Amino acid sequence: MATTSINTGGEDRVLATAQQIVKSLNTPKEVREDMLLIFSSFDNRLSNIGELINGDSSGPHSFESAEKIILRHDSNSNWDSPEEFNEFIGAVDDILRLIDNLSVGSDNEVMDRAETAIQAAMSRLEDDFRHLLISNTIPLDADGLYGSMRRVSLSFAANDGEIDGEFESFGEVSDGSVRFHERGASLGEEASVDLIEPAAVDDLKQIADRMIRSGYEKECFQVYSNIRRGALDECLAILGVEKLSMEEVQKVEWSSLDEKMKKWIQAVKIAGKLLLSGEKKLCDHIFSEAETLGDDCFNETAKGCVKPLLIFAEAVAIGKRSSEKLFRILDMYDALADVLPNLEAMITSELVCGEVRGVLNALGEAAKGTFAEFENAVQSETSKKPMQGGEIHPLTRYVMNYVKLLVDYSDTLNKLLEHDEIDTGSLQIDADSLESMSPIARRLLLLITCLESNIEEKSRLYDDSAMQYIFLMNNILYIVQKVKDSELGKLLGDNWVRKRRGQVRQYATSYLRASWSKALACLKDEGIGGGSTNASKVTLKERFRSFNLCFEEIYRVQTAWKVPDPQLREELRISISEKVIPAYRSFMGRFRSQLESGRHAGKYIKYTPEDLESYLLDLFEGSPGVLHHPRRKSS
Repeated sequence: MATTSINTGGEDRVLATAQQIVKSLNTPKEVREDMLLIFSSFDNRLSNIGELINGDSSGPHSFESAEKIILRHDSNSNWDSPEEFNEFIGAVDDILRLIDNLSVGSDNEVMDRAETAIQAAMSRLEDDFRHLLISNTIPLDADGLYGSMRRVSLSFAANDGEIDGEFESFGEVSDGSVRFHERGASLGEEASVDLIEPAAVDDLKQIADRMIRSGYEKECFQVYSNIRRGALDECLAILGVEKLSMEEVQKVEWSSLDEKMKKWIQAVKIAGKLLLSGEKKLCDHIFSEAETLGDDCFNETAKGCVKPLLIFAEAVAIGKRSSEKLFRILDMYDALADVLPNLEAMITSELVCGEVRGVLNALGEAAKGTFAEFENAVQSETSKKPMQGGEIHPLTRYVMNYVKLLVDYSDTLNKLLEHDEIDTGSLQIDADSLESMSPIARRLLLLITCLESNIEEKSRLYDDSAMQYIFLMNNILYIVQKVKDSELGKLLGDNWVRKRRGQVRQYATSYLRASWSKALACLKDEGIGGGSTNASKVTLKERFRSFNLCFEEIYRVQTAWKVPDPQLREELRISISEKVIPAYRSFMGRFRSQLESGRHAGKYIKYTPEDLESYLLDLFEGSPGVLHHPRRKSS
């Protein structure tokens, strides 16, 4: 054991001495080679040192050679060829190997020279890294982005899978500047866009590997993240996204804000589905040997891209609520919710992902709050001016068209409204029926019921009870048609539709009673005296004269009334005709002869049943008319 220990200690001392001698050699190459040959016979480790410092004809560069290559290429010179760049990279590798093999406490001169060479090399490679990133960034434009996204079948619409109309102005890309990688029939999470010319990516990776190995991770990170953030900023600008503060966003007028919201929605989809996927792919390749640094670079780049989008969305979420904003807010919510899983799969920074989720929640709360604001507006709408002609009220049109659009967002609203409490207030709604409905169906039923109540209240603004019923018929039928002709019908159910149609029929019956009872009373036999042959002529004249006046007044007034629905208009005329014409025909048939025998019979029997039937066709057209004389002369 002692002999072995002595021998080992002796060898170590010899090797250390040899290593020191070799490092400090300042003799001609031939002498060094002879000495290294002698030393190599003691231990193969000395042979390795010789290779690192002196090199051989087939292996790495000698230290002096590698040093010379590095110092020859300052940052102001260009590479004449790929071979020259590769030679430089090889020289860096040689010196890094030498540094790795030199032990602590080795000759400071060689170590200092090696570190100086590496510093010079890193300065050059940092500049090259920056230059490659800038000069090889693939130019993107709106035509290229939108056109290429059409070709890979990405859906831009928030709800129906169709491309939004505003994109129709963009032509198909023709220069091929945007390259997509498809891995399937449609564009999903794995689709990405090349952001750097593929030919330059391997060079970037080689430089990044050497900078990281040399301890220049910070410099590499700063160069990469700064340049790529700038490139993605340009992409957002191309897509129409402006860098605005929250205060600036909240000062924008609605018409301009609406356009900015539309552009934001498309930018989020493109950034989340394409640009950041491409950026992630680029980072993963360039930093494949340093996964943590690659994640840091991507997180920083993604944060720079996402931040202005989040600022805008948050400003919208906390801004003044108004009903016209709801659909855009829901579109923004859907767009961000759609890309969130993709972002969470790529971004490892919980801070960034947390901010995205926070803004998504804020948009959801804004949507709920805006919807509630709309409900309150419907309840509190108290305009006191009656609609001319009993027409459909603007409130009815606005609410029903609004609600019809809301149904397209049922999935989103069901999720947002799932845990909200419902207050029916004074509205007459069956609680059991509400329990069986989806959250959005319950809220829309309440909203429409509230609208019906408001319409009922507004009908009382009319002094003429007959016109009240015309107004109610017009508005309730409009509501029914909007429900029946859309997905609202599925939400509210057939029974709801049947009940409202029954209401319209009841209003029609009430209209007939209110409007025509007085005229029909003139055609009754009671109070005339005697039979059909000896009735009082004075009374008969008064009855015909009263009927004529009633009919002419109704004609004058109700030709100005408007029933927009042609079927309802026709049904009302038929109902009137069935009530009035037979009664008039019967009355005139029984008593006409008693008046015709006298003078001025045409003064009282002014109209035939056919005349009246013809005049009824003029009712509810919204064009006031006056009867001066019958269209057909009485005999």
